[in-house]
Amino acid sequence: MFTGLIQALGRLAARTPIGGDVRLRFGVGALPFEDVQLGESIACNGVCLTVVGFDTGATGEGWFEADVSTETLALTTLGALPIGVAINLERALRLSDRLGGHLVSGHVDGLGAVVAVQDEARGQRWRFAAPKPLLRFIAAKGSIAVDGVSLTVNAVDEAGFEVMLVPHTLVHTGFGTMSAGTPVNLEIDTVARYVARLQETEAWA
Repeated sequence: MFTGLIQALGRLAARTPIGGDVRLRFGVGALPFEDVQLGESIACNGVCLTVVGFDTGATGEGWFEADVSTETLALTTLGALPIGVAINLERALRLSDRLGGHLVSGHVDGLGAVVAVQDEARGQRWRFAAPKPLLRFIAAKGSIAVDGVSLTVNAVDEAGFEVMLVPHTLVHTGFGTMSAGTPVNLEIDTVARYVARLQETEAWA
């Protein structure tokens, strides 16, 4: 599990095809990384990946590698990202950590896209398109993870939703490199998913 609070901006350093899927290497930037372990989870643009190799950066930039299945490549943005692109990184939540965002699983529910960006005071209002099957789970003042970033929904309609980004978020996440048309990974709020599922299964009782 994750919180949706990005700990560092890394970068996609390499993509190596292996047996039909790929192994990705990520430079970790300023991510706290000294105690990394094989098999741990790191969210990369909101996608939970398993560390299969790493270098803590004692002699240079730290990095880790993760195997990415064909399913993940098809259903997230990871399959089409260019080498060198900025990546939102977050290590898995510890039980002693503050939950400053919301509970994020790292399991992407669908792809959205940036529709428009509008300056508003010192922040920006962003509008995203979202698949219609996901919109029923998105509520004004509720939470959503966009490329792994925990955001509060300001408005939602039949085509998409809007959020406000404060200057800190624009500087410390990959939003600063995006523009209209950029695809994004979306993860709906876990609570919304289970409430909808309970409603669907009431008829089974």
